[in-house]
Amino acid sequence: MSDKGLLIAALAQALPASQVRSDAESLQASSHDTWPLSTKLKRLGCHDYQADVVVEVADEQQIQRVLAIATATDTPVTPRALASSVTGQPLPTRGGIVLDLSKMTHGCEINFTNLTVEVSTGYNGGKLEDELHAQGWTLGHSPQSLYQSTVGGWLSTLATGQFSSYYGGIEDLITAYTVILATGEKIRLKASPRAAMGPDLRQLFIGAEGTLGIVTSVQLKIFPLPEARLYDTLELPDVEAGLSIMREQGMAGLRPFLLRLYDTAEARHAMQDPQQNKPVMFIGCQGVHAIAKAEMQTLLDIAAKHGATRKGPQAALAWMERRFDFSTVENLLATTGGFAETIEVAHTWDGIGKLYHALNQMLQPHAAEVLSHFSHVYTQGTSMYMILLGKEETDELAVERLRTIWRETMRVCLEHGAELSHHHGGGLVRSPYARVSLGSAHLLLRRVKAALDPNGILNPGKLGL
Repeated sequence: MSDKGLLIAALAQALPASQVRSDAESLQASSHDTWPLSTKLKRLGCHDYQADVVVEVADEQQIQRVLAIATATDTPVTPRALASSVTGQPLPTRGGIVLDLSKMTHGCEINFTNLTVEVSTGYNGGKLEDELHAQGWTLGHSPQSLYQSTVGGWLSTLATGQFSSYYGGIEDLITAYTVILATGEKIRLKASPRAAMGPDLRQLFIGAEGTLGIVTSVQLKIFPLPEARLYDTLELPDVEAGLSIMREQGMAGLRPFLLRLYDTAEARHAMQDPQQNKPVMFIGCQGVHAIAKAEMQTLLDIAAKHGATRKGPQAALAWMERRFDFSTVENLLATTGGFAETIEVAHTWDGIGKLYHALNQMLQPHAAEVLSHFSHVYTQGTSMYMILLGKEETDELAVERLRTIWRETMRVCLEHGAELSHHHGGGLVRSPYARVSLGSAHLLLRRVKAALDPNGILNPGKLGL
């Protein structure tokens, strides 16, 4: 029997045989995620990132058994759940085992006194939000992929949501979690509600993309649904005015839950009006009604100083209704030669404007439409999305175009000293740039990897590891 055959036999002996799959359909299905490049390669019948076996696990004990076999046979293990990643995190680069965590959905423990909920790693985010919402609560975490992603995936990719200006990113929303190391050891990381016993080790696995351990359950904060939500839409003289508004509201200590700035090209999509000829901003304030009202008025006063014109709440409310809709990109990718990409980066206030203009200038020849928006705001700077839509004659040419877009975008971002990812993580597409992006910090990552995963079996090929 081959080494592959021995591996599959050992796994089938350790777990129910129905949970161990090595048929072509299963292997090909797990060789793709929702990364646009991967979607185009799937259309071409290219399944470059195939495992030897897909193992579906149902509990922590089964994960420990799989890791024991993987360690004994020096077999790579790539964790995967709903594969909503758009950068290739769950794709195996060295074959081995794809560890399917999507059935890890048992358990949902809500503590209304401590304002937390604990769920298994494979729990669907949208399902959890709906369950909480029905009882008057919210996670506060609302990525566009809410109904296509899991809580374990949020942690592993350092995700953030559309209302991060109010609630923060996933790193602000996690109170505790459980992880299993490559050695099979089970670790619980927590702070209740804060702890000062050494470094905050909870941060260690957040954003590690499964390279340091397998997350099995997550405890998250929950929040009461807001008493009031107020909306408005602003039309702006230029992008710089919008960036100034964002910066000044941060200086003032405001916390609008909705703060999205669209350049003119994307404003046409956001307003659903092809005649829109100026940038726009969607704003929203929430909380106790008196506070939401006062915050909204303060935000409007800041905006007025920079030449903003109020357009009313309708466009912002319409966006709220369709904010999970990703069909423009999906439909274009489904056509022969069609390509689309969303690349999110981040920079400081003194760099983001220059980066915006440099990327737009560089990308214009590479796509029919180059769209930009700014949607996660901090006191020191903001994130920026670059959205590319276009069409080539063939899918093969679309693949090459996407590769060029990524290569050139990363080059420009590095030249400007920007962060290469704000919340989509590194995955396969950014891994070649990880060492340059992290600089000397990458040495620390490599040291941690060597200590926690000495055989290097967990999700190889990611984060420059």
